[in-house]
Amino acid sequence: MPAAPRTVPARDRRADVLRFLAADAVQAANSGHPGAPLGMAEMAVALWHRHLRHDPAAPDWPDRDRFVLSNGHASMLLYALLHLSGYDLPLDELRRFRQLGSRTPGHPEVGHTPGVETTTGPLGQGLGNAVGMALGEALLAREFNRDGHVIVDHHTYVFLGDGCLMEGISHEACSLAGALGLGKLICLYDDNGISIDGEVGPWFADDTPRRFAAYGWHVVADVDGHDVDAVDRAIAAAKARGDAPSLICCRTEIGHGAPGKAGGHDVHGAPLGAETLQAMRSALGWTAAPFEVPESSYRDWNAGDLGAARRAAWQARMDAYAAAYPEAAAEFARRSRGALPAGFDTWFAAALTALQAEAPAVASRKASQQALDLIAPRLPELLGGSADLTGSNLTAFSGVRPVRRGFAEAGRHVNYGVREFGMGAVLNGLALHGGHLPYGGTFLTFSDYSRNAIRMAALMGVRSVFVLTHDSIGLGEDGPTHQPVEHLASLRLVPGVHVHRPCDAVETLAAWGAAVRRADGPSCLVLSRQTLPAQARDAGQLAAIARGGYVLAEAAGDRPEVAIVATGSEVALAMAARDALAAEGLAVRVVSMPCVELFDAQPQAWRAAVLPPGVPRLVVEAGATGGWWRLAGAGGQVLGIDRFGASGPAEALFEAFGLTARDVAAAARRLTRPEAAPAHP
Repeated sequence: MPAAPRTVPARDRRADVLRFLAADAVQAANSGHPGAPLGMAEMAVALWHRHLRHDPAAPDWPDRDRFVLSNGHASMLLYALLHLSGYDLPLDELRRFRQLGSRTPGHPEVGHTPGVETTTGPLGQGLGNAVGMALGEALLAREFNRDGHVIVDHHTYVFLGDGCLMEGISHEACSLAGALGLGKLICLYDDNGISIDGEVGPWFADDTPRRFAAYGWHVVADVDGHDVDAVDRAIAAAKARGDAPSLICCRTEIGHGAPGKAGGHDVHGAPLGAETLQAMRSALGWTAAPFEVPESSYRDWNAGDLGAARRAAWQARMDAYAAAYPEAAAEFARRSRGALPAGFDTWFAAALTALQAEAPAVASRKASQQALDLIAPRLPELLGGSADLTGSNLTAFSGVRPVRRGFAEAGRHVNYGVREFGMGAVLNGLALHGGHLPYGGTFLTFSDYSRNAIRMAALMGVRSVFVLTHDSIGLGEDGPTHQPVEHLASLRLVPGVHVHRPCDAVETLAAWGAAVRRADGPSCLVLSRQTLPAQARDAGQLAAIARGGYVLAEAAGDRPEVAIVATGSEVALAMAARDALAAEGLAVRVVSMPCVELFDAQPQAWRAAVLPPGVPRLVVEAGATGGWWRLAGAGGQVLGIDRFGASGPAEALFEAFGLTARDVAAAARRLTRPEAAPAHP
């Protein structure tokens, strides 16, 4: 029998105003992606009109639903929704779409446009962020809600496309979400079958519903994405499932409503053109001029009154909660603000002083775990984890409970599995959601897998902490596949990332202190497998660690003849070389540089006092040398590794690669007394 003809839903003017705002803005900019906004308009009507709990007057309301546009190239759909709903996004900003200085950049940017929950554009990462947001909601609900007092109860909604699902991160994040049973995560898949290259069938033949069912998701397949009622019913069914995340597969037509272009790949990433836009107006009976919004559309879309009422109802619940549980309410408010507990800085300074007095010799990865044992009881928002390397990264602090499906208790350690990129995106989502201070661990060499998530954390300025252990050839026998060489230099190139490579337990604790107190970006803690000796410091040096670079050991006499700058395990080599050279009458200053970014941010007077002009500089680090020549300066030298490592015991490797105290001393001699300093063979 022939297939029954498809029933075409009646025109929805609420969807059409979204279409024309998006299409007109892309046309005015002569740049952008109109196809997805036109195709997802009815999906947006169903979600934003009938389900999304938000208040345009309070974009940071803690119990709002989160909406993530993972296919961020469809940004004009989101900007149109925000404008029409009543957010502080005037129509003039839509006219300035993709223009320098506008609040409507090409891809959504959190902190730049009111109502945008995360920066999206690199496909799939918004989906990963949403998993983190849903995880944050589930954990906070378990920790703070009480019988008869529910203050955390919201959903995370995602729009995503074929490209998001092709990216490998979608598997990492969605597999984890299914394993954890994140029932308040609801994703709407814009299944239009088209990407920039054309129809996706030849290269994307997945059975997506079965794929997500295999993850343990609730799947609603074959929904007409242009039927508002059908999408509404699917969302309602998804909300009724509390034990699994949901995927709603919406069949749509890319560029829906654009005569001659709808359904083809040409509409994906180029303006429709004046002729097609006029034809679309005629076909849809839309008489308003470009950027002209009928008053009826503003009335239809405005969410101010309903949003205010919903927030007021939540505030009433919050007030009752505060009356019944004042300490818990104060803690929830503090964590929602991202503030540290009162007195934390004073306590931390005392802890650092006490640790310096103990002077333990320990691998910095172990020192990191010991630091967590100290900090975690005082920062209940710390939420840790590892990409299947907990016992190697040492990211589980004493007494920590794991996060498990069902959330019978609010665990504080996530087993991310071998999913470094997914872990990074989830960490960012947790940080964006609020209420947690997330960290996750892997080997430094595998930071390559999560590099774009680290980059996005820096771009968004979120407080994610990346614990990266096994930081050099010092990990030994696992060989060059596991021995990072270029990674430190690569991470330091990312604007806004603070890379800490501590030389001992004290600097490791200081690195954790800097990471948890930082409010404007991510931190990478780069830690050793091998034991590092403790270094002596006075009170001034202890305080100076926070400046990123400081004089650890002074030269004898009034002025050093050479300054050796080192990080991590190589600080011990610099100290041993200093002792050997002192016996020869050479005055050597040793500068520990645990965080170059913090040192660069210091006043010029401080930097000049640490590294005086005219004093030759030798920089030592077991990694790529390229980034250090700026600090070494004219006449300086950098001792490092500019080739891949090898498999063997750590001691043999440092000898073979010319990174011993003897090699450091020889390099320092060459800078000051070249005639008396033969090179080490």
